[in-house]
Amino acid sequence: MNTHVRRAAAATTAALTLALLATACGGSGGGGDSKTVTLVTHDSFAVSKSVLRDFTKKTGYKVKVLRGGDAGAAVNQAVLNKGNPQGDVFFGVDNTLLSRPLDRGVFTPYRAKGLDKVPERLQADRKKHRVTPVDTGEVCVNYDRAWFADKKLEPPRTLDDLTKPRYKDLLVTEDAATSSPGLAFVLASIAEYGEKGWQGYWKKLRANGVEVVDGWEQAYNDRFTGSRGGKGKGDKPLVVSYASSPPVEVLGDKNPPAQAPTGVAKGTCFGQTEYAGLLAGAKNTKGGKKLLDFLLGKRFQEDLPLQMFVSPVREDAELPQLFTKYGQTIEDPATLPPEKITKNRERWIKTWTSLAVK
Repeated sequence: MNTHVRRAAAATTAALTLALLATACGGSGGGGDSKTVTLVTHDSFAVSKSVLRDFTKKTGYKVKVLRGGDAGAAVNQAVLNKGNPQGDVFFGVDNTLLSRPLDRGVFTPYRAKGLDKVPERLQADRKKHRVTPVDTGEVCVNYDRAWFADKKLEPPRTLDDLTKPRYKDLLVTEDAATSSPGLAFVLASIAEYGEKGWQGYWKKLRANGVEVVDGWEQAYNDRFTGSRGGKGKGDKPLVVSYASSPPVEVLGDKNPPAQAPTGVAKGTCFGQTEYAGLLAGAKNTKGGKKLLDFLLGKRFQEDLPLQMFVSPVREDAELPQLFTKYGQTIEDPATLPPEKITKNRERWIKTWTSLAVK
């Protein structure tokens, strides 16, 4: 999950600053018995200080975090560094990008403790265990409840709805070539309409006035009418964002409303799962395995929602009240096999660009 993903809200969380975090590049050092384990990840990674301290207390390993930009850039760097990685564990590759590092041999197998608590449908590499599922989320169209109530207009529920005349000029989405949620939205249309139908769908969307912008920040904070961060300065009451975005709109409210001011069109969602893996050639494989166990442990899993605004993969992890009250449960989001995405992604993006941008 990426933007990364995932992320509608993760991108707005405060940067993690603590003694365990390092900004220098390079390997973990110290050989196999090093007491520092290095996590290579994207810019949206966040964890509570107390949770990291607990990991160090229980294992003796300190964590060094190396951030590598958005998820796509971080994955590309991991592929380029195959066999001579910057760290021990990589976190942040989702199902839209997964097959590339798997095909290139970036990860080495390890079955993390706690995997039996994760649904099999989320275990993309369950035969070899080269990657471990860590979190899930969905990219979906969000709507501004107040705007639609004021216009006495029912918000859209499905992808088909978005092409109807009543929603003309109301939707803003992100560029699939530069944005993870933008790409996920295109993949949702491909999953729904297939190779023969998705291009026709985008022709209808363009005729219905869909606006395309570079990335999530611009779409949500600048163009969306329902963004608290953007103070409602936009004029688009529909935006491609995340199923986890509504709880963010009430985060920190002293007098929270009965429902979130934004809603989710549940029939527009594409499911994303984010993975971590032990890097091939890691200097501290023992510490790396401990870190993977930690990422799948209940303490970290239950810390995820309010740090990165994604859902834990463990079935026994409890969600915070903010999520259970204001979050949206997406029972059956659209998905596509990672290998199919990898095989066709560049062609799909090129075709989509010709349809929606040029």
